[in-house]
Amino acid sequence: MSSSAYIWSTDGAVELPLQSVEIDSAKTTPLERRFEPYDFNGGTTVVIAGDDFAIAAGCTRMSTGYEILSRNQTKLFEMTDKTVLATAGCMTDVDTLRRMLSARLTQYEHGNNKVMSTSAAAQLLSVTLYYRRFFPYYCFCLVAGLDEEGRGAVYGYDAIGSFKRDEYGAMGSGQNFIMPILDNLVGHKNRQDPNHKLTAEEAVAIVKDVFVTATERDIYTGDSVEIKLIRKDGITTEIFKLKTD
Repeated sequence: MSSSAYIWSTDGAVELPLQSVEIDSAKTTPLERRFEPYDFNGGTTVVIAGDDFAIAAGCTRMSTGYEILSRNQTKLFEMTDKTVLATAGCMTDVDTLRRMLSARLTQYEHGNNKVMSTSAAAQLLSVTLYYRRFFPYYCFCLVAGLDEEGRGAVYGYDAIGSFKRDEYGAMGSGQNFIMPILDNLVGHKNRQDPNHKLTAEEAVAIVKDVFVTATERDIYTGDSVEIKLIRKDGITTEIFKLKTD
């Protein structure tokens, strides 16, 4: 659309035609702002089940992007004296999930006058994750413990609570580096030599080795690895130092 303007001179009014100018909307429209509720804080967790023991391990580094926020952040949570939750991901969601599980475990203990079993705790975690399926906890969860027969049991989860029992597992930023080693040394896959049951000491040594390997390749794994060995007489904890760069 065009319009006109006038100026006055000695000859009278002079009409000046005006042309409308297209405005670049990209330069004048406000930029869209987005809220990102999740942050990936890195870290790696590993679980292994044996005949009469289970192991849960997690590195203590917490990062965001290329920045290390903490070198002493645990990723293990003792649900009971025979069950440990190992989880990496967004630490705010991890802490919220831990508090929720702690409350539910306490309610169960007070209501039933007994501690929740490992299989029941595994089911509780599944239900808790599924309850938040439309806005999931950004957590990569593993559970390790002893079952009702005293045998090692580990469970792996997706973001909305689907889970299964297995013999070993790994989650977090170093998962792709660790799982092939566990498949070979623990799962005994694609090997022709006789398979033998691992002792607790051998399993702990494997955990240390796989974390050393992951630390060399993954910038979000490092500093230390916290190892919890679960047996019928209780849980023992060991801290194994890793590279800090």
